[in-house]
Amino acid sequence: MKTSPLIALVITLGLLAFSSIAMAHPGHGAESIYTGFMHPLTGLDHLLVMLAVGLWAGKVGGSARWQLPLTFVATMAVGAILGMNGHVINGVETAIAASVMALGLLLVISLPLSRGVQLGLVALFAVFHGMAHGIELATQNGITVMGGMLVATALLHAVGLMLSSLHLPKSVHTLFGCTMAVLGAYLMVG
Repeated sequence: MKTSPLIALVITLGLLAFSSIAMAHPGHGAESIYTGFMHPLTGLDHLLVMLAVGLWAGKVGGSARWQLPLTFVATMAVGAILGMNGHVINGVETAIAASVMALGLLLVISLPLSRGVQLGLVALFAVFHGMAHGIELATQNGITVMGGMLVATALLHAVGLMLSSLHLPKSVHTLFGCTMAVLGAYLMVG
C-alpha cells in the first residue's frame, strides 16, 4: 500500500502540533510503559530528533536506512542504563539541544561523511537522550518506562524513513532542517 504524501505530511504536522517545545527531562510523569511511549511524541525536541534520524537515514540511503535508527535505539538504551545507575555527564540538556540543531543541519546540507562518522554522531546524540531519561527514571519504574520510549523512538524513526521515501520536494526537507537548527539554537541559549 502506497502512502499519500499529503497523509504523511498531515500525520507529521499533527504530531508536531501536539508537542510542547521542550518537556525536557525532569518533572514529567513516568510511571508506566504508556507514559514512556508518549514522551517522545509530546516533547518537541525528542519528536524532531527521532523523525530527523529517520529522514537522514533515508537521505543517506542504502544500509544507513536500518543502521542509523538501530544505532540510535540501541545507544539510547545504553545511555538510559548509564543514567539510571548514576553515570552522568554534565551538559546533557545542552547536548540534546545540540543534537536537534546538528540533525537539522545534516538534513539541509549534504556532507560526505563516512558511515563510521554517521553512526558515531547518531550514537552520541542517542546516548545523551537516553542518559537524560535514565537520570530521571533511576528512582521509578525505569525499565518499563524506557521500554515504551524505545518503542516510540523506533516508530518515529520509521515515520521519518517513510517520509524520506515519499520524495517530497527538497524545500520540505530544507524547511524541516532549518526549523530544527533554529529550535536547537533556541534551546541551547534558552
